[in-house]
Amino acid sequence: MIGEELRRLVSWSERHRRLVARLTMVLVLTLAIDAIGAVLMWRLERTADGSEIHGFGDALFFSTVQLLTVSSQLRNPVTAAGRVVDVILEFWAVLVVASVAGSFGSFFLGDDSR
Repeated sequence: MIGEELRRLVSWSERHRRLVARLTMVLVLTLAIDAIGAVLMWRLERTADGSEIHGFGDALFFSTVQLLTVSSQLRNPVTAAGRVVDVILEFWAVLVVASVAGSFGSFFLGDDSR
């Protein structure tokens, strides 16, 4: 029984490939969303009065932190368009967490007999 479980532990089945493919796809899309969000935030907020985003590094920090934690130590965007981008970044972050949780759930509840 232990030997069978150890073989399952080191085996690479179709469901492993599906999980890795899903996680890779989410990572690549999130990196693209992060880059696009950073460029948009930089363009929209860098000259706005009261904004704490002055350079591209600030914008990249803001968009990355929004995607990772749905919060930031920087003041929220001060322009209306910046707020829209912020909401989209937050929506993407919540969507990714739910999708990744579902992918892991599907992986662990999947049928080992296939």
